[in-house]
Amino acid sequence: MIRNVLTIAGSDPSGGAGIQADLKTFSALGVYGMAALTALTAQNTQGVSAIHLVPPEFVAQQIKAVFADIRVDAVKIGMIANADIAEAVADALSPLRGVPVVLDPVMIAKGGAPLLAREAIDTMVRCLLPIATVLTPNLPEAAALLNQPIAENRSGMAEQAARLLSLGPSYVLVKGGHLLGPDSPDVLATAEASSWFEAQRVVTANTHGTGCTLSSAIAAELAKGASPRQAIGAAKRYLSSAVAAADTLSVGSGHGPVQHFHALW
Repeated sequence: MIRNVLTIAGSDPSGGAGIQADLKTFSALGVYGMAALTALTAQNTQGVSAIHLVPPEFVAQQIKAVFADIRVDAVKIGMIANADIAEAVADALSPLRGVPVVLDPVMIAKGGAPLLAREAIDTMVRCLLPIATVLTPNLPEAAALLNQPIAENRSGMAEQAARLLSLGPSYVLVKGGHLLGPDSPDVLATAEASSWFEAQRVVTANTHGTGCTLSSAIAAELAKGASPRQAIGAAKRYLSSAVAAADTLSVGSGHGPVQHFHALW
């Protein structure tokens, strides 16, 4: 059976991040992708120039329309933009039982533009973290969710992952791509223990949409029946290959996208 996965996120017209990256990832990993838009952005590989928010009630209507007709095997949540949309998404997802939810707390675009209103962070923590099966913040996002300084080493990452776990998610994957050095380690916090996923850093400027892609890949694998740990491992391998093949694309003059279809093209 082909599984169905819903992404709730913003649109990137340049195709590298947001729902475009999510849908490409779903297709590459063999699941059927659906999308409820929270925001339209005007952006390219050099940055975000404008954001147009979808009214919260219409975001909820999109989600409810999907649930009313289609079996949903996993949900990925990306760009939420503000507190009202966060509450609308949480309310719309409240009927879900037993469906895995992957929350990527998108706050800042690759070029530095803010994608989440500051006052929305508390609402995200209160409404969305408790329903997340897997939370996937990078180092700045983890720090913002906790109102703490950005972790600068592995011990700081592990400590913040444990603190985030206490806020409600079943699993927390803190991504270490912002650390300096040749490696890009991620730490997974669970109720039992912490463990590490190791990856060698790929030297490329084309990393636009890596967070969206990883969280979508985790959701796809969860939909197919993998455990969270298995899903994260498979998603990390997929993303590493997509980043390694990113330079085969020629898209823009800034932070280009990863090659989602590296195994197919």
